[in-house]
Amino acid sequence: MRARIRGRLRPWAVVGVALAVVAGTAAAAPAGNPQDDLGPDITAIMNKPAYQHAQWGLLEIDPQDGRVLHSRYPDQFFMPGSTVKLITISGAWHALGPDHRFTTPVHAVGRLDGSTLTGNLALVAQGDLTMGGRTKADGSVDFTPIDHTYADDVPGATLTPEDPLAGLDQIARQVRDSGITAVDGDVVIDPRLFTPPAISPQPTPLIINDNVIDLLTTPSSPGQPAQLSWRPQVAPYQVTSTVRTVDAGGTTDIQVGASPDGTAITLSGTIAADAPPTLKISQVQDPNAFGRTALIEALARAGVTVTAPPTGPNPQAALPASYSGDPQVAAFVSPPYREYAKLILNVSHNLGANLALCNMAADRGSTNCFDGFPVIHDFLTNTAKVDPTQFQMADGRGDVPVDRVTPTGLNQLLAYWLRTPDADAFRTSLPILGVSGTGALYCNTDACPARGKVFAKPGTIIGFDWLNQQFAINAQTYAGYLQADDGHLYTFFVGVNGAAVPNIQGFFDVNDDVDQIAVLLQQEACKQDRAAGPHRPTAS
Repeated sequence: MRARIRGRLRPWAVVGVALAVVAGTAAAAPAGNPQDDLGPDITAIMNKPAYQHAQWGLLEIDPQDGRVLHSRYPDQFFMPGSTVKLITISGAWHALGPDHRFTTPVHAVGRLDGSTLTGNLALVAQGDLTMGGRTKADGSVDFTPIDHTYADDVPGATLTPEDPLAGLDQIARQVRDSGITAVDGDVVIDPRLFTPPAISPQPTPLIINDNVIDLLTTPSSPGQPAQLSWRPQVAPYQVTSTVRTVDAGGTTDIQVGASPDGTAITLSGTIAADAPPTLKISQVQDPNAFGRTALIEALARAGVTVTAPPTGPNPQAALPASYSGDPQVAAFVSPPYREYAKLILNVSHNLGANLALCNMAADRGSTNCFDGFPVIHDFLTNTAKVDPTQFQMADGRGDVPVDRVTPTGLNQLLAYWLRTPDADAFRTSLPILGVSGTGALYCNTDACPARGKVFAKPGTIIGFDWLNQQFAINAQTYAGYLQADDGHLYTFFVGVNGAAVPNIQGFFDVNDDVDQIAVLLQQEACKQDRAAGPHRPTAS
């Protein structure tokens, strides 16, 4: 993601993609740099002072005939950041299928006596990423260029208009329509689909609003309290704000605090009178307890009463061993997985990428999310025919020091998709330069000749070098497809490991340099296609 970050950037913060504390840059370059003439424009970019100690990698291939157009260290490991999501989501797309829908059922456990259930309602969580909280009227999944999950690190994060409790409201109406108007018992979330893994952000079987509370501060008049709105509003969560509005041009600095259980949230600080609404988030500490209360409140809105107290821990011990004989009284059905893939890739949705590991493991009958890695390994080896040793992974988002990719490996994976019936669907699920997702933040005017013609996933790993008081950009990468004017597609990877810049503007400049190289490659591809004449279709 390309983020225009103004103000402070936390050390090792998340900036729209996977940002992590890392052990160091990629391995030293092998002797005899294997590269062709990259041309004066690309060479000038790579020779800037910011890259004095850095390592660039680049590989561009015509997948129609395997011809290598440009190459620089194609078989060397690079720290990828969120370009790892290309691998994770490729595996999940293949394992689950692009039309897969998550069906989250609710069972009536107990005795039905007329309209009263004496017993419990059990919602069996299925690893649905959004539970309807982003679903638009046409069934697609909504997103913005800078997702709300990045609000604490990236200024400009915005909310989608959909109600994050929409899925639970739909379930509650179905329970009422089944004839149940009273539950003499409790509501229980069944989270036994998988064990939440020790990765961050941690995926859970039930996810409501990405397991965060959204906190939107809007300035008022100077000297007056700022306006606050927050969602989803679920007991016992409460938010108080002492944020004051200061003069136009003043400092916007909003701090968020929370009680140990996350239910008492406070905001403090200032917001300038001319500042746009500023979004922050606070983590939901117990997604199961949160989901239980949210469902009880949704049932109340639908006209279904529950005798159990609405707040408190999720009574998981009350769950039955199975639901044999317990009627299903509601079910929420998700959009197809291709919509989730588009969300994850377009906004670099870290929770969704990690959740994909759990989805793949659960699909194989495992409760261990790390059993998603053998699924990816099998896909790479036996389906995509890509050597899996060209990648190293220890999470789904690209957030740990282990994660590495080779330019060759990513190009081979991208070429695989062009040989499948899902070629167009997968390509258009990526951010589009100047148009959609994180790609919309660069080259977004008609003056940019590559606008709408680069379909690619960016990745970033950035932190603060306290020794030298500068920003260390351990990785800025970009991988995907370049489209020539005639529609012919090329696969590419471009990235740099180990850049150093004096300030945050330098980080933006590195982003722009990598983007600009992609633009130059796309424009050169157009020239080559015009010189070569018509091509056969790329996909086969």
